[in-house]
Amino acid sequence: MSNALDLYAKVEDLLGVNEVTPILNEYYYETLEGLEFKTLLDVGCGSGGFLANVEIKHPHVKAMGLDLSPVMVENSRAKGLDVHCIDLCKLEGKFDVITAIFDMVNYLDEKQFRRFFRCVEERLESGGYFIFDINTLYAFKIIAAGSFIKDDEDRFVTIDSDYEEELGEYYMDFTLFERDGECFRKSQDSITQYFHTVNRIKKLTNLKLVSQKGISIYSHEIEKYYLVFKKKK
Repeated sequence: MSNALDLYAKVEDLLGVNEVTPILNEYYYETLEGLEFKTLLDVGCGSGGFLANVEIKHPHVKAMGLDLSPVMVENSRAKGLDVHCIDLCKLEGKFDVITAIFDMVNYLDEKQFRRFFRCVEERLESGGYFIFDINTLYAFKIIAAGSFIKDDEDRFVTIDSDYEEELGEYYMDFTLFERDGECFRKSQDSITQYFHTVNRIKKLTNLKLVSQKGISIYSHEIEKYYLVFKKKK
């Protein structure tokens, strides 16, 4: 998976991610403004844009990030952020808030999701919050499915994607050509995401769902659910 994530890290700016994440991040910033917290962990922090803004908006907070892509971790550390390439379940310590932004949990199948939620619960302080977003079925079937071609002077990427409804799985096949002198170097990999319903998620955890919002970015239909879970004191 890390190789696929590294490949994605090389092309995410071509995919419009940098235009979408600020819109999505505002939901997180608004929630955080209403919370009292001293520590925050961002799981799947990517290139660290969210963490960097948390440090600006909440300078008193000790913020840390995790990502399984060494490329993403390197990009985050270049911003001076405290980011580590480690599995959440192997991390020590507890946090007041844990976040997982931009459908990070959709990369987990149900077995992985159960393990992930258990580790989130163990690393949350009593009364702490787990905040994340998930893709809706509409996002997988209508918004994300299809073939895309993006390029700039030094890169050319093609993406073929589809949603397999019987399995509840969304597939993305990447092919990247990167300029290397007078030639181009080819890389290929794939990423799978999994559809999860809010009701199903509620049954997988002992955390309590305290807030649910539908988000529309590309259309008038709900494409994501923004969820806030809380650990009992």
